[in-house]
Amino acid sequence: MSALTSYPKEKIQILLLENIADRAVQGFIDSGYAQVKKLSGALEEDALIEAIKDVHLLGIRSKTQITSRVLQHANKLLAVGCYCIGTNQVDLQTAKEKGVVVFNSPYPNTRSVAELVIAEAIMLLRRIPEKNTAAHQGIWLKDARNCFELRGKTLGIIGYGNIGMQVSVLAEALGMRVIYTDVTTKLPMGNAQQIHQLYDLLKIADVVSLHVPEAPSTIQLLNDAALSQMKKGSILINCARGNVIDLQALKTHLLSGHIGGAAIDVFPEEPEKNGAEFVSELQQIPNTILTPHIGGSTEEAQVNISEDVTAKLIGFLETGVTSGSHTVPALHLPQHPDAHRILHIHRNTLGVLSAINSVFSSSEVNIVGQYLNTNTEIGYAVIDVNRNLTASTIEALRNVPHTIKMRVVY
Repeated sequence: MSALTSYPKEKIQILLLENIADRAVQGFIDSGYAQVKKLSGALEEDALIEAIKDVHLLGIRSKTQITSRVLQHANKLLAVGCYCIGTNQVDLQTAKEKGVVVFNSPYPNTRSVAELVIAEAIMLLRRIPEKNTAAHQGIWLKDARNCFELRGKTLGIIGYGNIGMQVSVLAEALGMRVIYTDVTTKLPMGNAQQIHQLYDLLKIADVVSLHVPEAPSTIQLLNDAALSQMKKGSILINCARGNVIDLQALKTHLLSGHIGGAAIDVFPEEPEKNGAEFVSELQQIPNTILTPHIGGSTEEAQVNISEDVTAKLIGFLETGVTSGSHTVPALHLPQHPDAHRILHIHRNTLGVLSAINSVFSSSEVNIVGQYLNTNTEIGYAVIDVNRNLTASTIEALRNVPHTIKMRVVY
């Protein structure tokens, strides 16, 4: 059976880009995968197409763009691991059509981002950016005017997901009142209160923190009209996505004093690599903190992300588990002793499963376990059988109409 296995470990090629933590490399090596290549930066489209042609597993962070053109050239690619929160850098539709499983890691850096939000809120309320700059310039600004404690202030969270909830818990522990708004009704953590209208939240909050995904509905969510609704002197923090705030409008409100300070960690356009030139309309504005997309950039978060995504990739490769996939339907299934496992990704079309079963029946192969999950476009079947498959049976499974990918796991 091992001779017929589609992808034995010694032949698996793994490419990790953007300086993914060494823990990921070690995770693959510890599991018996020797061909692991790690690069420190992202690759442009043409270079990536060349690099990916023989790759089975690809690991990226947020800079590498997995376009439709890249995926069309990646004929051996089985899965992409996004070692970060989002997957917007991957053309998920094309990945779905190609049967490429896409994983990410939405939870391990939650604490890192939440801690940065709280730290920035304290720094801005105490006007530390201005006092720090003055001290470096030899100016002594020992002044309590417009400097406030965090305790007793109201925090408004826009987007009450995993990170928003973590921020909520930390803020309340420090004595803040927490309000939040979300597109769906969410049960609060602690004593937090949901506010259903964005403008109502903006009018109340002393500190506003954004935790929304990138979507058409969130582009410039805080535009000039929304920023005008913010409480005079309030603080704005964005560790979510770069295009959710109109930065030019924010600049106007900061310079007028209507908004008392801002901390921005994400930008509509960001440099491709460390050391590159960075330009923003918010540079040189008092009481403004600009950081280079470091919300999740802690040693702990990177290790946790590396372990999480690597485990998902190995789990899919070795057993077919797709829990957490953004393309192929999720399946988490037990292993049957003394059985052989086949993975079959196909278009969600009437009759495919029947055709697969007919192949086994005509080959006198008994099915001991069968699992199927579908989405609107893709069906994913995992079949455990009780005997070795012949080369002709494998070829017949690959030729079932509407098949996208078929693989013998073991």
